[in-house]
Amino acid sequence: MDGFAYKNGVLWAERVNLETLASTLGTPLFVYSLGTLAAHFRSLQQAFSPIDPLICFSVKSCSNLSVLKFLVEQGSGLDVVSGGEIHRAMLAGASPDTIVFAGVGKSAQEIRYAIDSGIHLFNVESESELERIDSIAGESGRHVKVSIRINPDVADADTPQKTSTGGRQTKFGIPVTRAARLYSPGLYDNLRVVGIHAHIGSPIYNAASYLSALDVIESLLIDVERLGGKVESINMGGGFPAIYDAVQSERVSLQEMGAAICTRLLKFNTRGLRFVIEPGRSISANAGVLLTRVEYLKDGWDRQIIIVDAGMNVLLRPTLYSAHHCIWPVRSDGSDGHWIEVTDSSRGDKAGQSVDVVGPICETGDYLALARTLPQLTQGETLAVFSAGAYAMSMASQYNSRGRPAEVVVQGNQYRVARQRESYEDLTALELVGLDPLEHPV
Repeated sequence: MDGFAYKNGVLWAERVNLETLASTLGTPLFVYSLGTLAAHFRSLQQAFSPIDPLICFSVKSCSNLSVLKFLVEQGSGLDVVSGGEIHRAMLAGASPDTIVFAGVGKSAQEIRYAIDSGIHLFNVESESELERIDSIAGESGRHVKVSIRINPDVADADTPQKTSTGGRQTKFGIPVTRAARLYSPGLYDNLRVVGIHAHIGSPIYNAASYLSALDVIESLLIDVERLGGKVESINMGGGFPAIYDAVQSERVSLQEMGAAICTRLLKFNTRGLRFVIEPGRSISANAGVLLTRVEYLKDGWDRQIIIVDAGMNVLLRPTLYSAHHCIWPVRSDGSDGHWIEVTDSSRGDKAGQSVDVVGPICETGDYLALARTLPQLTQGETLAVFSAGAYAMSMASQYNSRGRPAEVVVQGNQYRVARQRESYEDLTALELVGLDPLEHPV
């Protein structure tokens, strides 16, 4: 499904030569394949078609406006976690009734903005938040709908600790044992508690953890109905996996996972429920690559060190999560075929030596890969970091006063710059006012 393949030894995104693109636009550079985004969105629609869910793409995974606008045009709703993401969603053309607002720390300003924007639903994470939303909705003369994000005390064993959100030791959700009474009719004046939300982490590689969470949800449904409440929707969150390497490509089946979850959810259908899912990486991760140039090669104590122009300020996932990203030269003579096949260094025929791929940031933790087997590299050549369409540019920073990279979208044989590269002037534009004389005495 992914639109990245080697043709005659050069990596292409759909029908755009990435060696030429890097030479034209410079590096670091994020490149997104719109065809791949569309294919992954359709794949999710098919996997979950028995329950016909509202699919809300997780904006935090890839928040570029061109990407969001394209997915909205494919029929996607949007899952947002801040006022800024609501702003992006509206600019991308999302209908307010397809926007759901999650997050543990919604400010009063953000809640007011969401209510005024007419969003579809709040995913509420605490009883204090319920009280705040009720109060602000009353001040605005509105009535709003909310889902309770429960903490089901379900954790997936294969999900990294820092992205596991369903266990009792995380900050997310209301413990399920305290949730049922919140659905009681008349408990709040200006909001209705109509949904159950349960996002247990990401990535999750099999359906078993979702099914465990659904067992908890079924018990909660029975308790809610016993107390006179009514649930209208179930939101299973996201966390559906993306393929980051050849090993995962052999064990992850989104279609099988979707079928298992849908079979279980359809048992609730006698209640006339609506279903929502909030995928992120499963749509965008393999729709993007990061292009980065080799600045220097040097010999370390134990292995060669490859210094590139993209560091943890551009792609934080390896440092933050110990995440694995396939890395391979954009030009790889003799290579032909899908990127997974070409970059699978376990084949041995193209592998050269074990190296560290590191960035220019002044931190020991600034690396893209450690002890990675790669072909012999030369100074100045371009590398592709794969599976960089999710939690990459959206987490990028200006650390060390380095401008964030440009983003490009590709469709067929055409491309468009979707975000300009930041200049030195961009780095300081919001600070120049601070150079004026002090003028606000206390």
